[in-house]
Amino acid sequence: MSFESIQKFENKIANFYGSPYAVAVDCCTHAIELCLRNQKVKHYTVPKRTYISIPFLSYKLGITFDWRDEDWTDYYYLGGTNIIDAAVLWKKNSYISGTFMCVSFQYRKHLSLGRGGVILTDNQKDAVTLKKMSYDGRLPNIPWREQSIDIVGYHYYMTPEIATLGLQKLPEAIKKTPKQWTITDWPDLTKMEIFK
Repeated sequence: MSFESIQKFENKIANFYGSPYAVAVDCCTHAIELCLRNQKVKHYTVPKRTYISIPFLSYKLGITFDWRDEDWTDYYYLGGTNIIDAAVLWKKNSYISGTFMCVSFQYRKHLSLGRGGVILTDNQKDAVTLKKMSYDGRLPNIPWREQSIDIVGYHYYMTPEIATLGLQKLPEAIKKTPKQWTITDWPDLTKMEIFK
């Protein structure tokens, strides 16, 4: 199986957002999880109105979190970190230097691939580490038996099939005006039974 399509997709997405590096993964939530793991985050804050997987990550990873009121547009920071939930962001040259911006390609997003996401970063070392973490602790295109695995991996990689679909749909997505998401697209999570 060839992974050239994944690398090509990463390069085109990095170019669109104006980011030096892009690490393709299987979903935006896992992108954020990998960033939290890589930085060994112990606490973060999260808007009351966002997708439920973001506070759920705190339970999964044993991280504490607090809610905050925020009327955000396009993206928000996980408070106290340089990790950005940019799941709905689609804007050329919008990468913010020094951050880890996590974008979604889930079926309702502007570049609708059914599943998938990407981590945008300007740190080469972290880009390599996050790639390895997403890919069972190994680098792609080198048989794993020929590598001395030095990091825990999580099997969160984007498949070549999804990357190929992304390459096919990308030109049209670039031309098309994205939906403007608003804070009312998400309910107040603090009112859900699971978070009481």
